[in-house]
Amino acid sequence: MTDERSSSQGERPRSEPEIIPPGAPLRRPRDDPFSDAIFTQRIHVAPLGPLGLIGLVLAIGIIAIVLIALVVGAVLFWLPIVALIVAAAIVGSRLRSRFRWWR
Repeated sequence: MTDERSSSQGERPRSEPEIIPPGAPLRRPRDDPFSDAIFTQRIHVAPLGPLGLIGLVLAIGIIAIVLIALVVGAVLFWLPIVALIVAAAIVGSRLRSRFRWWR
């Protein structure tokens, strides 16, 4: 089974990317329902300073402490329940082996 699409490096892409220069108006098709909406937004990324880095470390630390507290709380909640189930199984097996009067 052969693939009709060629994977050679010399093949040109089927569509070229459109490079819009800065300040040029964006063209949208007329049948686009969002043609009147403005979707251009700017995102400014600044490097973290010392206070921002301290805040980030504190936030990660607080989240880690809360998650650890939740895990420890879940373990402490289920520990007595599991212990009761194990104790009931041990007592049940002892009673079953002691009262084998039906055999």
